Amino acid sequence: MKTTEKIKVELANLKKNGAEYADTRFYHSRETESITFLQGNLKECRSSGTTGIGVRVLYNGAWGFASSSSTENLTAIFDTAFENARAASGRLLFPVKLADRKPLTAEYISPREIDPFDVPITDKLDFLRKIDAQLKHDIVAQRVSYITSDKQEIIFIDTDGSHIEKNVCDIFTGMKVIGVEGDGNSQERSYELGGNGYGTRGWETLVSDDNFSKNADRIVDELSKILVAPHAPKDTRSVILLPGIMFLQTHEVIGHALELDRILGYELSYAGGSFVKLEDFGNLQYGSEKLTVRADGTLPNSPGSYGFDDDGVECQNTVLIEKGILKNAITSRQTVVEANERAGKKIFDKSGGCARASNFNRTPLERMTNINIDPGEDGSLDDIIASTEKGIVLDGARSWSIGSNREQFHFANEIGWLVEDGIKKGVVKNPTYSSDTLPFWRSLSAVGDKSTTELVYVPNCGKGLPSQQMYLGHLIPVCKFDNVTIGK
Repeated sequence: MKTTEKIKVELANLKKNGAEYADTRFYHSRETESITFLQGNLKECRSSGTTGIGVRVLYNGAWGFASSSSTENLTAIFDTAFENARAASGRLLFPVKLADRKPLTAEYISPREIDPFDVPITDKLDFLRKIDAQLKHDIVAQRVSYITSDKQEIIFIDTDGSHIEKNVCDIFTGMKVIGVEGDGNSQERSYELGGNGYGTRGWETLVSDDNFSKNADRIVDELSKILVAPHAPKDTRSVILLPGIMFLQTHEVIGHALELDRILGYELSYAGGSFVKLEDFGNLQYGSEKLTVRADGTLPNSPGSYGFDDDGVECQNTVLIEKGILKNAITSRQTVVEANERAGKKIFDKSGGCARASNFNRTPLERMTNINIDPGEDGSLDDIIASTEKGIVLDGARSWSIGSNREQFHFANEIGWLVEDGIKKGVVKNPTYSSDTLPFWRSLSAVGDKSTTELVYVPNCGKGLPSQQMYLGHLIPVCKFDNVTIGK
């Protein structure tokens, strides 16, 4: 009997024994590969493969979970998950209820032309050697480049009759150069390959049209300017954020702040909470009228697009903030029901398809999909600069500090360019900016058109205990914010 048929038998037995609901995520295979070059030398070349199964059981309003890297004794895994649910049911604060959804029989394969795991390792090493040669320069004290690939074949089956098979492949690549100033302080410039949300996401994304390599010369040139640049001023002015920092701004104080489990208090012990309250939905002015934000898992090509979540819900395009007003959250089947009951009214109509686990041995949590900002009507980057009397253009994230409830933030950037009377001036080093969250988003005065948008990949979003690292993306335009404190 096939493993999938055995799983269905075990699920049927759970129902007979009193389980309200159960699901499994069977990782038929998972392959990962990491290659890193440092100073022209191969620092890491590592690959791994694994299989495994995770089982969730809902009994008397409580979850139980068990997992194993072996499927040899499925009955023991299912029995353990059931016993864990029974034990947890006596310690409930809020019984789990799941929002309705239609059971699905479906398949999802992420778009790709060349599977990175079919590419010879010698080709990958040659690729990084060429990148390293481009990064080598007298001003560069340290240079690093990497490729990370991940392919997952997952089968989701539940007691409602869902059977969903996914084959998801992601590839991440980046490079960084570091230089040292005369006083011994270091400066850096980096680039990580992104996209536009469409097309494919295989090996071809690295090598087609020199999408990645053409940025090597640029970051070396920008580093050379940073090393001799004056310090960024300490004052108040407009900040114009390029996608290389705008993605993190969106990620930290919109994405994480709108995860519904945080809003309900479930992440306080590790990742923190949110300043957002249930009564804010439909009422809170989160930003200016120029701000429209989506949780869009339907983009064809992004690490935040995965077809179906780990509740068996199809990925969706959900408006989170519409013309500045908070409308929705990053949700799962469980949290929408609890939130509606706590609020005493219907806030959320359905799950947003955002329950994800990083591996078979982790339980699903609310996770970002692609948290995107709609492009605006304020033109190109040059147009936005031309309309700015006193500003600074910022790119790259060096460090960041976020309030435990996402109520304020401070970002340090790799590079800045001053803007005076509509003209982009020279480079400045060590730029920073900070603000309280809501005043900042309400100061949004310009949103670039589609020509300014870029999909930035995020391979390392951390959340949960035990910790889970998740993949996602942000498709975002250039944005300008007025009267922002910089350099303090």
